[in-house]
Amino acid sequence: MSAVPSDDDRRETWDSFRELVNMTPAELEKWLASEESRSAGQREGGGESTGHASGRRIVGILRTKKGDLSDADYAHMRKVIGYIRRHSAQRPSAGVEDSRWRHSLMNWGHDPLAEASRRSG
Repeated sequence: MSAVPSDDDRRETWDSFRELVNMTPAELEKWLASEESRSAGQREGGGESTGHASGRRIVGILRTKKGDLSDADYAHMRKVIGYIRRHSAQRPSAGVEDSRWRHSLMNWGHDPLAEASRRSG
């Protein structure tokens, strides 16, 4: 079992999570309600995809005050950070807008097409 995260670990996790999760809770909820969201990602046992379930958890984390986040919330945030970083590195060379790659990332709270426009805006 891992040790309780230090304040520095929590701060680093929070900063990375807030940087990578670039969808608002409302945007993510709207996305999660779509057919494209439900059809993206890997399913265990034919049910809800891992990413879709994660997206619902991310909405909860985004709506929780920073001081009220649990160790389990921080563990999930680290999982989200790892997934977004790994999956982003696999970007297809073309046809990103309606790709399963983008849809899967969006289930995890990251819209790769919003990234450039938000940084320049």
